[in-house]
Amino acid sequence: MTDALGTGQRMITVGRLHGAFGVRGELKLESFTVPAHAIGRYQPWQVRDARGNTRSCDGVQVRVGGKGLIATIPGIADRDSAEATKGQDVLVPRSALPPPAPGEYYWVDLEGLRVVNIEGVAFGTVSHLFSTGANDVLVAQGERERMIPFLTPDYVKSVDFDVGLVTVDWDADF
Repeated sequence: MTDALGTGQRMITVGRLHGAFGVRGELKLESFTVPAHAIGRYQPWQVRDARGNTRSCDGVQVRVGGKGLIATIPGIADRDSAEATKGQDVLVPRSALPPPAPGEYYWVDLEGLRVVNIEGVAFGTVSHLFSTGANDVLVAQGERERMIPFLTPDYVKSVDFDVGLVTVDWDADF
């Protein structure tokens, strides 16, 4: 997704708002960043509702509460306004994130890369990744969907961003 402000930057979802916390416009916040409180470092936010309407929010403050993260967004000053944000996604430009450590990847950077096995059989492209709790899973979408454990070097042999390719040790019939 590119940003709603028209700068053409790739936007990624880093969290979700879950409505009001108290009566002064504070918001319950779910973070998808590691560590969770780091979400406050990546600004400005774009907050997107279910209809796809996006608004820019700068100067957001995030604090750790007793049961999770609490956000304060300028312009949201009462419970009703805060409750109206329930379910809205928090997005930031991909460029706002620090570079990953060697051998680590942002999932969003893997999406769209071609996937082939070590025999050269094309599996399609990376559709998305998800976590099972035990390990992460790469989903390759081609003539059919394949779910490949994202375990290096066991199954994921290499990721080459220069040529846009993920090479896996995975049977084509599996």
